[in-house]
Amino acid sequence: MSAAGVRTVAFPASLVPELAQHLAEHADAGRTGLVFVGARGGVLRRNNFRRIWLRALAAAGLGDVHFHDLRHTGNTLAATSGATTRELMHRMGHSSVRAALIYQHLVNDRDHQIAAYVDGQIKKGKRPPRDPSGT
Repeated sequence: MSAAGVRTVAFPASLVPELAQHLAEHADAGRTGLVFVGARGGVLRRNNFRRIWLRALAAAGLGDVHFHDLRHTGNTLAATSGATTRELMHRMGHSSVRAALIYQHLVNDRDHQIAAYVDGQIKKGKRPPRDPSGT
């Protein structure tokens, strides 16, 4: 793991109640406790994760969702907020721009937002049209 992988990242305040409930019911206690644990309270491993993930999806009434889709969705939403490449890199824990650029390319609608903003700036700076009659 690179130094970029160890970081503090802000998250939406609306998630606090669900996160607090999860921590109280499912996570190890303390600052160094595991947030996700296996069925018997042990380390969650790749070979037992899929079974637990599929059970969680069924309980939530969700279909074919991959765990990595959560990261992808979060980063896409961050990109649509107007986050810069550097900000996306920090949130994702990457030390290169490659991954951050993937999410910025997904934000096609931003081009229209940018054009509208620039248009507004142009309109602010324009002088009113002259009256051709000179009055």
